[in-house]
Amino acid sequence: MNKLPWNRKTFIARLQRVGAASYHNKHPFHGLMNAGELDRAAIQTWVANRFYYQVNIPIKDAAIISNCPLREVRRVWLHRISDHDGAQGNEGGIEAWLRLGAACGLSRRALIAQQHVLPGVRFAVDAYVNFTRREPWPIAVASSLTELFAPDLMTKRLEAFRHHYRWVHPRGLDYFARRLTQAPRDSGEGLELTLQHCATREMQEAAVRALQFKCDLLWAMLDAINAKCRR
Repeated sequence: MNKLPWNRKTFIARLQRVGAASYHNKHPFHGLMNAGELDRAAIQTWVANRFYYQVNIPIKDAAIISNCPLREVRRVWLHRISDHDGAQGNEGGIEAWLRLGAACGLSRRALIAQQHVLPGVRFAVDAYVNFTRREPWPIAVASSLTELFAPDLMTKRLEAFRHHYRWVHPRGLDYFARRLTQAPRDSGEGLELTLQHCATREMQEAAVRALQFKCDLLWAMLDAINAKCRR
C-alpha cells in the first residue's frame, strides 16, 4: 500500500529533526573549538582538512546541475558555484578559505596540493560528491540542507575565533562572516526546491535519508580530524 506524502509542516519537521539530532555542531571537536581549548596545531589541522570539503562544494553543485533537466532550477542553483569558485581574481569562498589558511600560518601551496588531507576526510568528501552524481537531483539538493543549521554554528565559530584565537589574523575570518548571509539564503532556496520536487512519500523519505547521510558525513570528517589532533 502506497503511503500518503507528508504535508509541508510534517516534512519540514522531519528534516529539522535530523539536524537537531545529528548536525555536527554537537561534535566534541566543535565544543572544544568554541570553548577555545584547541591549540594552534589542531586549528591548522581542521582548516587544512576542511579546505578539501570547500574545494569540492562547487564540484558537488555542478553535479546537481548536470543531473537537473529544469532550467529554472539550474538558474537558482548556479550562483553556488560562483559563490565558491568566484568569477575571477580573489573572490569566492575557496579564496576566502585560502586566506583563512594563511592567517593560521598554513602554506597556500600546501593547501592547494592537499598535503594535509587525512584519509578519513578524503573518503567522506569523495563519498558526498559521488552521492550527488548518482542520486536524483532533488535528493542531492536535500542533502545540502545542513545549511539550515549552519548560521548558528557559523555565528559561534566567528565569536570563538575572535575571542579565543586572536593569533589568527582577522582578515582570515571573512569566509565565516559571509556565510552568515549566504547560508540562510542557500538553505531557503534548497528547502523550497526539496518541498516542491520531493512530492511523494518515497521521495520525501529519501530526502530525509539524504540529509542524515550528509550529517553523518560531516560528523565522520570531524571524527578523523579529532583523532589526528589527539595522537
